[in-house]
Amino acid sequence: MTPIYRATHFLGFLLPTLAFFLAGQVAEAVEHRVGAFSDANPGDALPAGWRVAKLPGVAATTFSLTRLDGVTVVRMAATNAGASLYRPYRIDPGETPVLRWRWRIGGLIPDADLRAKAGDDVPARLYVMFDYPLEKLPFVERTKIRLARTVAGDLVPAAALCYVWDGKLPEDTSLWNAYTDRVRVVVAESGPAGVGQWVNEQRDVAEDFRAAFGEEPPPISGIAIAADTDQTGGAAQGWFGDISFSAR
Repeated sequence: MTPIYRATHFLGFLLPTLAFFLAGQVAEAVEHRVGAFSDANPGDALPAGWRVAKLPGVAATTFSLTRLDGVTVVRMAATNAGASLYRPYRIDPGETPVLRWRWRIGGLIPDADLRAKAGDDVPARLYVMFDYPLEKLPFVERTKIRLARTVAGDLVPAAALCYVWDGKLPEDTSLWNAYTDRVRVVVAESGPAGVGQWVNEQRDVAEDFRAAFGEEPPPISGIAIAADTDQTGGAAQGWFGDISFSAR
């Protein structure tokens, strides 16, 4: 074996190995810790970059940083109330489509029914909002969204996914929000089995967007967490741990 052949043979082995290693390092490095709640101190004000978005005429869900099982998390409490904790955040879902989070609920809402406006309550939900161009929508839809944004601002998306913990519908059920067909509700967790326990979730938001809207996802514009009981008048509490986006 000549020196040149030896060198070529070595490079032929080394380069694919190096490329595989570097690809793994890059994939591991690309992560958006949108909700790095575990870095905060319990009792502090809301996490940096997050704000509460209230609904007109509705008592607001309360959000607080608390320590649970040795980790700082966000606690949500709603009694005949509704509100979201929202963070604007720009993400390319083509680059980092894998959404991971962990959550916990204190109990289900017996009278909730996501198929009807009067039952649109959950103990925990997570919104992923997309920067969908309004000009792609019919005139009536564009007008509705613009009018709604005069009241609620940028929290009215032209397209969004909403992952919920529901008490009735089976896991992986997908349906339109009772108020709008611009928000696709996905049941990520269902039933009482995990109540009072931390549950880890993982979703591919790019795949879920394609399944819901039949097209490639635009950039993600923000994320929100919520607990709401204003439709049924009940009470609920839930907790969110860290939330992140990463590459496949």
